[in-house]
Amino acid sequence: MILRLTVLLLLLLNLAAAAWWLWGVPAPQPVPARVAGVPTLHLLREALPRAATRPLAAPGAAVPDTSAQCLSVGPFTTQAEMRQAFAALAARVPRIQYRVAESAVSRGWWVYLTAAGREQALATARALATHGVRDDYVITAGDQQNNISLGLFQDPANAQRREAQLRALGFPAQMRQRVEQVPQYYIEFQLPATPGFAWQALVAHPDILDARPRACD
Repeated sequence: MILRLTVLLLLLLNLAAAAWWLWGVPAPQPVPARVAGVPTLHLLREALPRAATRPLAAPGAAVPDTSAQCLSVGPFTTQAEMRQAFAALAARVPRIQYRVAESAVSRGWWVYLTAAGREQALATARALATHGVRDDYVITAGDQQNNISLGLFQDPANAQRREAQLRALGFPAQMRQRVEQVPQYYIEFQLPATPGFAWQALVAHPDILDARPRACD
């Protein structure tokens, strides 16, 4: 009996709860899109106008100054001479630089005899002395070691005469030009816009220097 009453009581409670949910809770009112007296909010992307998309203009290429004139002056025989001229010109021209180039320079014409070794070189020197040739020199070091030097001449004609003289005495003399790689210095600068600029007045010995136009790069 008690069990039946408990079941019936639970059933009545469930029916009462269902009725309360169905008819007791008021339906939620829709929220008005705009409240009176309050300004409407807009998203930032809605408020700003859409910018027109276009590619950025490519930066224009620099236009070369076709009116500029540049010179290359040289060669200066020593670095000291180049530096002195560079300092004098630097304060008066828009742009300036220097460059160094290797150049082959003749150091004269050499007459000589070859020898297979030290003993042969000394024997040849003694033989030369018996023929009255005493201005010879046996080289003792370097890539010409044991060769016999018979003179260095600036004029090739003098070297040829020396070679012929020794050959007439029975010695197989040889002749060759001595060439050395030496640095040469040049100054390159842009002429100022002022007409009549005389760079020659700012350097020593301008008469032995070569001035050539070059591109102003």
